[in-house]
Amino acid sequence: MHILDDLAQRDLIQQTTDDEGLRKHLEDNVVTLYCGFDPTADSLHIGHLLPVLMLKRFQKAGHRPIALIGGGTGMIGDPSGRSTERSLNSAEVVKGYSDSIKKQLASILFFDDSENGAVARNNHEWLSTLTIIDFLRDVGKHFSINYMLAKDSVESRLENGISFTEFTYMILQSYDFMNLYEKENCTLQIGGSDQWGNITAGMELIRRTRSEQGEEEAEVYGLTVPLITKSDGTKFGKTAGGAVWLDPEKTTPYEFYQFWINTDDRDVIRFVKYFTFLEMEEINELEKELESAPEKRVAHRRLAEEMTKLVHGEEALQQAEKITEALFSGDLKRLNAAEMEQGFKDVPSTTMEEKDIALVDLLVNAGISPSKRQAREDIKNGAVYINGERNTEISYQMQETDRVEDRFTIIRRGKKKYYLIRYK
Repeated sequence: MHILDDLAQRDLIQQTTDDEGLRKHLEDNVVTLYCGFDPTADSLHIGHLLPVLMLKRFQKAGHRPIALIGGGTGMIGDPSGRSTERSLNSAEVVKGYSDSIKKQLASILFFDDSENGAVARNNHEWLSTLTIIDFLRDVGKHFSINYMLAKDSVESRLENGISFTEFTYMILQSYDFMNLYEKENCTLQIGGSDQWGNITAGMELIRRTRSEQGEEEAEVYGLTVPLITKSDGTKFGKTAGGAVWLDPEKTTPYEFYQFWINTDDRDVIRFVKYFTFLEMEEINELEKELESAPEKRVAHRRLAEEMTKLVHGEEALQQAEKITEALFSGDLKRLNAAEMEQGFKDVPSTTMEEKDIALVDLLVNAGISPSKRQAREDIKNGAVYINGERNTEISYQMQETDRVEDRFTIIRRGKKKYYLIRYK
């Protein structure tokens, strides 16, 4: 199947600059394409996943992706989709972010020396050597103020104000496309639909510079993907705890798995189309299953499995599933210390120095029960669980077997209140 037909089936095409031209271009060539990622943090989050996976889809179809890390543009800030200006980071911070993001991209794309092996580039390489005189004379002259003001990314910011710094972002990104076109024969830029203005501006710069030099018109294209919205009106990629990161230190594989498995029924098939590489036949079967037996949550589990395995690997997926099952069944002793720490990352926790302590004292010292009297009542009434097992012995002394790898104990009070006890 043609890559554009596959993308269309998945509703992944928002706009193209020339659908028929691009279709033929992809049929006749191993096309080099790129997508940019500005390093605004030390990790990508799942809002970045769709364009990363678009690069992967083109690579699987035989084309050559460039993951462009915006080490230069990241020091300026993209005004697209924002109502206020970004905070500017130092060159050292941006470089650290860039290095981290490059490693994450390499875990999803195939970086090798084959014809369609992905490559990573950093626009700091060429933007940092561009003088202001060269920039204004050779690049800026091709952009009229009226042309730039008409772009959505600029027009939407005029009311709240936009600095000259952010105003020039479009020109810098356009220069990226021209540079990659000249040095890498890159003829296609992809991005979110909020990047449409920047993409078309880059195409225009390439055409103008070639015309100025008396060369034939360049064959370059742009394609955007939809900006993801959720049916309940909340922002995609956000939870009560904040952004869902690809870095397992920021968002554990278990939390990552839970994000996907808790997808709204109204969104799950759309997200399976967007984010997974499952064939459409299987996706259609998942949709039928959702309609006939939504309580089984087959599509949700498939989505969570595919995404966790893709980003974190098979071992992390198995660990996330093990934690999920243990929490569902209440059999917490199945978990090792690392799994316990993941599964109970967000519950109240207390660090204890004394290990062989009376259960009553532990409940009070950890703030689980407000008093010894209440602690005794809780234990007597069967409301206290140690690592998933009910304990009704009021005089119980905590033992070594209650500590998982001598590091953690999980106390549950009542039906849903969990507490993580850490030991020094």
